[in-house]
Order: sequence, then C-alpha cells, then structure tokens
Amino acid sequence: MLWQQTKKTIIVIVGAFLNALAINLFLIPANVYSSGFTGVAQLLSKVISDQTPLNISMGFLLLLLNIPVAILGWLKVGKSFTIYSFLSVALSSLFLELIPITQVSKDILLNSVFGGVILAVGVGITLKWGASTGGLDIIAMVLSRMKDKPIGSYMFIMNAVIIITAGFLYGWEKALYTIVSLYASTRAVDAIHTRHAKLTAMIITKKADELKKAIHSQLVRGITMIPAKGAFSNEARDMLMIVITRYELYDLERIIAEVDPNAFTNIIQTTGIYGFFRRE
Repeated sequence: MLWQQTKKTIIVIVGAFLNALAINLFLIPANVYSSGFTGVAQLLSKVISDQTPLNISMGFLLLLLNIPVAILGWLKVGKSFTIYSFLSVALSSLFLELIPITQVSKDILLNSVFGGVILAVGVGITLKWGASTGGLDIIAMVLSRMKDKPIGSYMFIMNAVIIITAGFLYGWEKALYTIVSLYASTRAVDAIHTRHAKLTAMIITKKADELKKAIHSQLVRGITMIPAKGAFSNEARDMLMIVITRYELYDLERIIAEVDPNAFTNIIQTTGIYGFFRRE
C-alpha cells in the first residue's frame, strides 16, 4: 500500500511539472489558453495585469480558485481523490512560479499543439493513476452526480467561455489557436486515459468471492455475478459485471491485479444507465 501511494505521488509530481512546463514554455508566450480552471487562472492573470496596476501570478490564482473546489470535493467526491487532486494543483502552482516563462518557438501553431499535448500528458497520467488536476474535474463530477449528465458537457461550457472571452479581449486568432490546443489536449488525454464518463467492467475470474469482497471494501458499487464456463477448458468460472466512473478505473485495476492477476477483464464504454446507479 505504501509503495502504491509513493508511486501515485511521484506520478502526480511528474504530471504537475509537465502541466507547468506546457503553460510557461508554450501557451503563455503564445497567448494561447488552456482548458478548465488552468485556463481561467491564465486568463484572469492576463486581464488583471493588463487592466490594473496589479500583477497576480497565474500559479497563485490557480491555487486560490481550487481551495473552495477542494472543500467541495472532500465533502462530495472522496477524501483520497481530493487530497491527491489538490496536491496536483499545489505542485502545479509551485512549478508555475519556479519555471521561467520562456518562448521556445515563435510559431503560434507549434506552441498550441505542443503545449496542448504536453499538458495532456500531465493530465492523462494523473487521471490514469486515480487523481485529477483539480478544478473543473471535481466540479464536473459533483454536477454529473447531481444531474447524471455527461461530464464533457460541463467541460465544454467552461472551455467555450474561456475561448469567447479570449477572442473578445485579445483577438479571434488567439481564440482559434486556443481551440487547436484544446483539441490536441483532448485527443491526447483520450489516448492516455479514457474519454468515457462511465465504464462497464466484465471480469472473468476463479476468485469471484475474494474479488467481490475486495471491490466492495474500496468501491461503493453494485456487482452482478454471472456463472461462466471456458469454451476450451470447460472450467467453471464466474463473471463479475460492474459499472464505474472513469475516476474509479485505477482503483479497480489495482484491486484485480492484487486479488487475481490471472483474471480476464474487459472494459467497455457505457453510453447510458437505466435504473439505480449510486452517485454519492
């Protein structure tokens, strides 16, 4: 357990460093904006420095914006997830202060694509290891649980506000390149983790009872057990079917690896759920 937590912390640190690297070396020098709360903090910092005598760093604003979100996540999402997510935010804020803003390329398209992809690698590996980069992820999870609507719709609204605001204030060319960056970022995150809000896991195992107890001890999810039989071996087995959110995928994978490394697991997209699905 300690080694798992250590690895998770290392991944969060690497992810936060990559986020800060993408922003300070590619996005900020090109006036191209990130997605979510990172983009909001970036935009606010730019507006405040341009319109007032104050100069508030993006890192400080990012941390400030995420404090109420962390409290919300602690109450509604889960303590472990929130702790690692806020750690990611705090480290990103720290790295944003430590890494100097440097223009690597004068080509705005290269900045948009490379900035988006590097940022996505940081976000993707953080999500894959059961945490998030905070902000909009946590808000979207809470809203999705309340309304049972796809998380992507909330992210789309927030990003649309960022793009339109950037277009009005700094020109529509910057807004269009922001869309390029967001697209590159989204595709990369999808490749590293998953784009789907809910997933169905079908686990074929000889240790059904042990696996069921282990899953129930860490995930508040219902499990359907279906008798199964190997077509080649004729051995009797059980299939466990469970619907989870994408943020629970890491925990489920870890549980299966610990209890039954030989289990066959199929993870598929869940497009809709009818009936009871626990959201709290």
